[in-house]
Amino acid sequence: MVPDFLPVSANEIQDPWAITLLHQIQRQTVQVAFPQGITAIDTAFVHARISEFRSGIHSPLLFLNGFDSSLLEFRRILPLLPAQDIWAIDLYGSGFTAYSAQVPVNRQTIRLHLQRTIADWIHEPVILIGASLGGAVALDFALHYPEWVKAIVLMDSVGFSGSFPIGQFLPVPLIELGTTWLHFRKQAALTAATLLSAGVLPIFPALDPGLADDLRCLLLHQEMPDWAAAIRSFTLSGGYSNLAEQISQIQQPTLILWGTADDILGIADAEKFRRAIPGSQLEWIQKAGHAPHLDQPQQVSDRILDFCRLQTR
Repeated sequence: MVPDFLPVSANEIQDPWAITLLHQIQRQTVQVAFPQGITAIDTAFVHARISEFRSGIHSPLLFLNGFDSSLLEFRRILPLLPAQDIWAIDLYGSGFTAYSAQVPVNRQTIRLHLQRTIADWIHEPVILIGASLGGAVALDFALHYPEWVKAIVLMDSVGFSGSFPIGQFLPVPLIELGTTWLHFRKQAALTAATLLSAGVLPIFPALDPGLADDLRCLLLHQEMPDWAAAIRSFTLSGGYSNLAEQISQIQQPTLILWGTADDILGIADAEKFRRAIPGSQLEWIQKAGHAPHLDQPQQVSDRILDFCRLQTR
């Protein structure tokens, strides 16, 4: 059985990587000093300490998920990383981490929650590995808490684009409509994929059942009780719309990984990051879209390991 704080539909997932991760997910309370006051946040995470390997990487690796996602998006890459200390944490207002109605989800509160989590649980500087919006979180965190960041890995990162600044000016009913659509389109895709993979619609060829399972992984966190409220709160904040002008201030060694077929952000931002961050290096992930860690986990893990070994010499 999966942990009881997860939606019961987690038991329907058949992907072996996802099942392994679901059984490893824990949730512990972090006391965070938000501007609204100290608040207890039940924080979801996975932690693997693999002492039998000698990977040459001694700094903890910390994975940060993208927008409307959870740490399940790292299910295919975490097993490929024989590092000594690996973490994946669901950010405040996302995944399976709790949301408090008294604390809005915005750039500051996400940062404060992450800092307190690292300070309380990890106790040393980390290598931040951020996917999509998680990349923007990593950059923002490094700008405000450089002493806690050893290096950064960006995977098809938000920063120059991918934010939604107009959200802070939209009426709440329109944002709620958008949130409903965000859930509906994924749920509709899951229903269609399930029918097709089962051969229920004979005029279409049967699909790989794995597609339906991937969609179940994408949808699972949306069943958390405050998912819609957290999405609405973050949208109202404007996200990371003003981050672009600060990216050149990043001082940590940075690896930029980018899928050659990114259909969400495109590929132009990859070179923008390389030019903006002093000393950064850009690696293209072939035959990968916006989530190269899902499309090509071996390519991505190899490049992360090579980069992280250089940071511990």
